[in-house]
Amino acid sequence: MKVYITRRIPPEGMEVLSAAGVCEVSQWDSDEPVPRTELLKGVQGAHGLLCLLSDKVDAEVLDAAGPNLKVISTLSVGFDHLALDEIKKRGIRVGYTPDVLTDATAELTVALLLATARRLPEGVEEVKSGGWSSWKPLWLCGYGLSGSTVGVIGLGRIGMAIAQRLMPFGVKRLLYSGRSAKPHAAEVNGEFVPLDTLVFESDFIVVSCSLTPETQGLCNKAFFSKMKKTAVFVNTSRGAVVNQEDLYEALAGGQIAAAGLDVTTPEPLPTNHPLLTLKNCVILPHIGSATYSTRGVMSALAARNLLGGLQDSEITSELVF
Repeated sequence: MKVYITRRIPPEGMEVLSAAGVCEVSQWDSDEPVPRTELLKGVQGAHGLLCLLSDKVDAEVLDAAGPNLKVISTLSVGFDHLALDEIKKRGIRVGYTPDVLTDATAELTVALLLATARRLPEGVEEVKSGGWSSWKPLWLCGYGLSGSTVGVIGLGRIGMAIAQRLMPFGVKRLLYSGRSAKPHAAEVNGEFVPLDTLVFESDFIVVSCSLTPETQGLCNKAFFSKMKKTAVFVNTSRGAVVNQEDLYEALAGGQIAAAGLDVTTPEPLPTNHPLLTLKNCVILPHIGSATYSTRGVMSALAARNLLGGLQDSEITSELVF
């Protein structure tokens, strides 16, 4: 069966496909995204498609693939790049890679929160530029977690893993908001509160919800205006949850203390974007799951999901929609 892979993927996934011996693989052999024209050409007649978050799989791609296409396996936990309505209409199954990147993303979120709150990039820059002179009592002071209130928007798998890692820092209260109260929140003494309460009372706000029509642009001018002036905002979910123009205004005008982002709109963020001119904004290039082991496990899981769909058997992590 013909399989098209839209990018170079970690070798663990290629080994799984090779060992199975049931598919003929063609691939866009580059670390850069496949051009649209190449994607439409490569997917023709494919029985399976293994894609990435940067590949928009819509009706045009599905039409180009034709009636053979049985399964789409995405090397990601997110699936907002997939036109699920069109996919469902055609009876195509979808695999994705949740759970396996939970720990890596939670670790990165904590690292980003600490780097932002304690001004680590500024400190590194001062050392390099010669700004480090004598000790000064208030120089490069930031905000600590001990005795603080942390608000997590979306206490799902990743949100919970973040909360579990933050609590040992001496966090006093853990607030969370979302569609419903979570029984597992008791493990971190989590308090289920309305979003407004979370925004008003938190010293640190961590966004770890999925992107839905309800969460698109959730963090906007009204949201930031309710935050404490000393509060730190961190987003490692999806860029579109944040209105970046409103975030810039809040940071530049001293409405909030600082922000750390691992996700932006668009990605990559243009180098002339206003947010990049601010010292109190730390932006990373969407590296939440970027550990060697996590990416290897993701690759192998995506390959197994693909094989499950090709062979009409179980897909380890199947998206039900």
